[in-house]
Amino acid sequence: MKIYSLSKNITAFLLAWTMLVLPSAAIGQTRISLPKNKYKVQDDVKLGQQASAEVERQMPILNDSEATRYIQQVGDRLVDAIPAQFSQPAFNYRFKVVNASDINAFALPGGPMYVNRGMIEAARTEGEMAGVMAHEIAHIALRHGTSQATKQSNPLNQIGTIGLILGGAILGGQTGAQAGMIGAQAIMTKYSRDYENQADILGAQIMAGAGYDPRDLANMFRTIERQSGGSRAPEWLSSHPNPANRYETINREAQLLRISPNNAVQDTRAFQNIQNRLSRMPRAQTMAEMSQNAPRQDGGQNPAANGRYENSVQYPSARTRNYSSGNWISINVPENWQTLEDQSQVWFAPQGAYGNNGITHGALIGVSQSNSNNLAQASEEYVNQLLQSNSYLRQQSNFTRANIGGRQGYSTVLGGRSNITGRNEIVTIYTALLRNGTLFHAAMVAPENEYSRYQSAFRNVLGSIRLND
Repeated sequence: MKIYSLSKNITAFLLAWTMLVLPSAAIGQTRISLPKNKYKVQDDVKLGQQASAEVERQMPILNDSEATRYIQQVGDRLVDAIPAQFSQPAFNYRFKVVNASDINAFALPGGPMYVNRGMIEAARTEGEMAGVMAHEIAHIALRHGTSQATKQSNPLNQIGTIGLILGGAILGGQTGAQAGMIGAQAIMTKYSRDYENQADILGAQIMAGAGYDPRDLANMFRTIERQSGGSRAPEWLSSHPNPANRYETINREAQLLRISPNNAVQDTRAFQNIQNRLSRMPRAQTMAEMSQNAPRQDGGQNPAANGRYENSVQYPSARTRNYSSGNWISINVPENWQTLEDQSQVWFAPQGAYGNNGITHGALIGVSQSNSNNLAQASEEYVNQLLQSNSYLRQQSNFTRANIGGRQGYSTVLGGRSNITGRNEIVTIYTALLRNGTLFHAAMVAPENEYSRYQSAFRNVLGSIRLND
């Protein structure tokens, strides 16, 4: 009996001691497991190195040692708080500031991370900025880039095969015609909702381990929505397609982590000094402004850069000509439509209907990577990207079934007042999945008061599509 009683006392003592010495952030937190990944850790490192070289070639890195040093210090503090099971000695976490006013931040496989100047300026406190950084660091630590490639069976033989972003800003709007930045944008991975949820939770845990209040990450969502004025989704939010309950998810995790807000780092003099320093610098441009007329990766110019918008545009010719690209697609278009090719899409439009901000009349054909192999989900994701990039457009119909090149597809109608023509614009979107999992999309565009004159041409274009993938 005495031995048994002693054992119970020892057990109780050890349990009590464990509760005392364990960090408060480790009690009751949500457990996360590394996703399935067929790639080696060195693949993440290699891809990140290649991608960071491309980012720094195309994007304006802020050449300010004080701001860079500060961001690196905050990043190092967060990296030190990564749970041991997700720590990769081969990863080289390094942090730089992009001199762009967009509210954005992104991380690359293997460690490189970039924080836009606009993100730092938008944050109310260091804790809010650190929250965004912790979320992006979580993507790296969980190896989400190569995990997503594993799930999608994508090869890792070139930059941009993971989470390719094609933007959708080809129909007009402030961020239209970003051909010059397509390579850098392709590197910014768009993750699945499951991965975003994981990054929110692990990001909250990293924040707590680093001495920050995870609620600041949740608060940052609302801060940047206010900063954007509600006109369109801020870039960092628009590139993270999550459910509406992210704010509640992070706050719920914060409760599990038992962090006292009174003891957490929220703001620092260093953060305030950097914000003041940035505010005294010349205004940073948006990525859209930098992309206007930017050279394409193949050395040419934006294919629509030489176009000029005109009030009077010739109606579609009844005569057609054939366009084909390699062996995978063939399509017939009106004879009087120009062909404007990009690396991932082709525009067909008459003279006077295209320019730096996209097309006002005609058709666009392209392909893009998707986070889903489900056609309905992939179509919704693509349309959401279009709506985010073209803030004047609204979806006017549900998705309906359509026949595209002999295979099942979907269609939907968007509409809104074009800031180019000043008239209401109708855009009909068609989508279908190719056998390699990429999404084929076609957009038919015309002003509403002329749309009836284009319907026959649009039907002929759609009916002529032949896909040989």
